[in-house]
Amino acid sequence: MQVGQITTPFGRRPAKLTLVRGQLASRDIKPGKAVEKWKVFRDICEARATLGLADRALAVLDALLTFYPDNMLSEGKSLVVFPSNVQLSVRAHGIAGSTLRRHLAALVDAGLIIRNDSANGKRFVRKDRAGEIETAYGFDLSPILARSEELAQAAQEVVAARKRLSVAKETLTICRRDVRKLISAAMEEGANGDWSAIEALYIDLVARIPRAPSLLDIAAVLDEMVMLREEICNLLEMQNISEKTSSNDVQNGRHIQNSNTESTYELEPSSRKEQGAKSSAIVRQLREPIRSMPLGLVLKACPEIAMMGPSGPVSSWRDLMSAAVVVRSMLGISPSAYEAACDALGPENAAVVVGCIYERGGHINSAGGYLRGLTRKAQNDEFSIGPMVMALLRTRGEGLAVAT
Repeated sequence: MQVGQITTPFGRRPAKLTLVRGQLASRDIKPGKAVEKWKVFRDICEARATLGLADRALAVLDALLTFYPDNMLSEGKSLVVFPSNVQLSVRAHGIAGSTLRRHLAALVDAGLIIRNDSANGKRFVRKDRAGEIETAYGFDLSPILARSEELAQAAQEVVAARKRLSVAKETLTICRRDVRKLISAAMEEGANGDWSAIEALYIDLVARIPRAPSLLDIAAVLDEMVMLREEICNLLEMQNISEKTSSNDVQNGRHIQNSNTESTYELEPSSRKEQGAKSSAIVRQLREPIRSMPLGLVLKACPEIAMMGPSGPVSSWRDLMSAAVVVRSMLGISPSAYEAACDALGPENAAVVVGCIYERGGHINSAGGYLRGLTRKAQNDEFSIGPMVMALLRTRGEGLAVAT
């Protein structure tokens, strides 16, 4: 390591240890190292936010680089430029004197240039008889040469982060479009499910996107938006399967009625009994309540029951219903009360309600009475689980209101 003379600034500007360390680092340049000044300048422009530089500071640095005659910054050569403030202002597109001094100080603080001040603070060069530079006072560009690899790496990281942000924004935009159009289609065509509650969840997610989102902001919303899209697709797929089953059964029934009308098998009591049993099963399947809330959002709202699956964390609706039976007993809810809730809401929705009650257990005096009250409301079409789940999502970590 070659340690040269440490210079201190002229006038009232204090000497800082950070600047001293920067000067020492600028002396540690590999022999023969050379970089293209405009290539490094482009790297600095890319990494300007990391360096804490404003646009005008880059304009000042650009002007300083134009005063260095060679295109390459090379070790072993004097890298000091010594323009006056008037000359710098002209090349920096007429920047004001006070603004110029402020951005010069910012370049020094960023460790890109070093002040090499003379005794009176003037910038000039002293040459020998052969015209070679002996001493130059001005701004030393050697930190740019010394930090060229670091600046290139910083620029690459900024570009990569910008690309990740762009891809995340694009993915979120597509996901938002899918969710919005799927909800609209389901509501317009009368698909089964609490689509108003799902739409409210979508609106709540969109409202959480700031005007100038960071990658972390987008990632947080994107995870939940993707989960919501998957659950919507699951709901629609389940309904499609139910409709196909119903359609197939009707077709099979018509086929049996219209084929071989003289067959004696059609008059057998056992055949009629089997057909009736099959039709009843299909009717029960069609009347079974469709799950109106995405499972992922339910588990996010009710993390307590999410960990009580039969073999670990809940990963399916079957797991949730099994966990609800255990939680129902823990809350002191009678089997009859839970059975009534299943009849009114459907087994999946009843499990969701039990999970919500369990989440708010410390604020409900009688879990059984509370469930019976919700069941009565559901029987009168006065209750939906959507707002209940949304309330838990919104109040997570902010305290819960005492249920009445």
